[in-house]
Amino acid sequence: MKMAFIIHNEHYAKNVLELLNKNDIDYFTRWDNAVGKGHGTDPHMGAGGFPITNSVLMIAFEDESALARLIDAITEANTKIKRPDDKIRLFQVPLDRIV
Repeated sequence: MKMAFIIHNEHYAKNVLELLNKNDIDYFTRWDNAVGKGHGTDPHMGAGGFPITNSVLMIAFEDESALARLIDAITEANTKIKRPDDKIRLFQVPLDRIV
C-alpha cells in the first residue's frame, strides 16, 4: 500500500479533481490554504508579495495501479503548465496500515 500527497497551486484545484475523477479515484482528504515553499520555487504564503496558497490532497492507495495511473495523468498535466513553480507535485510514501 502507498500514500500519496498531492500539492498544487489552488488555481489548479479543479484540474486536479478532474484528474482524480478520470482515474476513478473518489477518495481523498484535502487541506486548502496551505502555505509553504518548495525547493527552487516561489513561496506560497497567502499574503504580502506571495498571495497564492496551495491545496494538499492525501490519498491512501490499496490498489497501486490506481496510483500509477494518477502519476501518469499528473505527468501529462504538468506538460501543459508553463511555470515550473505551478507544477502539480506528488509525494509517495509507504503506507503500513489502514484502520
